[in-house]
Amino acid sequence: MRYLKDLTEGSRVSDIYLIKQRTAAVTKNGKNYLNVIIQDKTGTIDAKVWEPNSAGIEDFDEKDYVEIVGDVSSFNGALQVSIKRARIAHDGEYDPSDYLPVSDKDIEAMYKELTDIIADIQNPYLNKLLQAFFMEDESFIAKFKFSSAAKMVHHAFVGGLLEHTLSVTKNCLFFASQYPALNKDLLVTSAIFHDIGKTKELSPYPDNDYTDEGGLLGHIVMGTEMIGEKIRTIDGFPTVLANELKHCILAHHGEYEFGSPKKPAIIEAVALNFADDLDAKMETFTELLNKSHNPKEWQGFNRLLDSNVRGTRLE
Repeated sequence: MRYLKDLTEGSRVSDIYLIKQRTAAVTKNGKNYLNVIIQDKTGTIDAKVWEPNSAGIEDFDEKDYVEIVGDVSSFNGALQVSIKRARIAHDGEYDPSDYLPVSDKDIEAMYKELTDIIADIQNPYLNKLLQAFFMEDESFIAKFKFSSAAKMVHHAFVGGLLEHTLSVTKNCLFFASQYPALNKDLLVTSAIFHDIGKTKELSPYPDNDYTDEGGLLGHIVMGTEMIGEKIRTIDGFPTVLANELKHCILAHHGEYEFGSPKKPAIIEAVALNFADDLDAKMETFTELLNKSHNPKEWQGFNRLLDSNVRGTRLE
């Protein structure tokens, strides 16, 4: 199939895509049309059906796999598909793995690396807490491996939560090797746990959207609650240790304006905030350049990076 990332202005598209979003709209002249977002594993693109009731336009809905024929144009600097024909595809005509963005890293290999790190945690209470989630809770493990780390900003793909968590954890392992003041077990445990609430905050693909609970509470609060529930099942778990771990989770976004209920008050929380922010920004920059047709040219302002950015020109 021809992936969306390979489309160019002026080209003709004729392939099967997943319908991520479909909404009815009306032009200024009172003419009905459809706003559509089509998706494959390389990303999404806006599309329009200007004649929704014309011959050749079969009725379709969100989450349908649809064979689309249309023309690619540019509008306000972004590619857009004008859909001329559409029909719902039948089972066997498409491979679902072509339509869900997936980590380019081996998910099982990443999970094995994460559990090897867990095995090295010396504190018996933290080790038992980690095992309760990552080795004993099969439902959680399945969700954790499949979840994305975000709706849009970074690691927004199947396996993204695992990839991001492993990267943040490895950043924290490095920090612990450089700064003796850090409690390695507490820092690494908080890194592994820091985003587990996203297994509840975001619905699984193909939706990858905020759940009702996620919209009301957010992953930081939900993750802290999940940890608290498990801690209560472990006899003798030290109260101070539980509070320090929860604090790291609550403070890992660093600032109130970034959604942290608390600002970092212990050194491990500071380290976790930097480790998380570093990985988010590196991945955001990497994804931005990978999706660009001209990565060495200026890419425009990026909100997370708070700058107009471009790729490095030095070979």
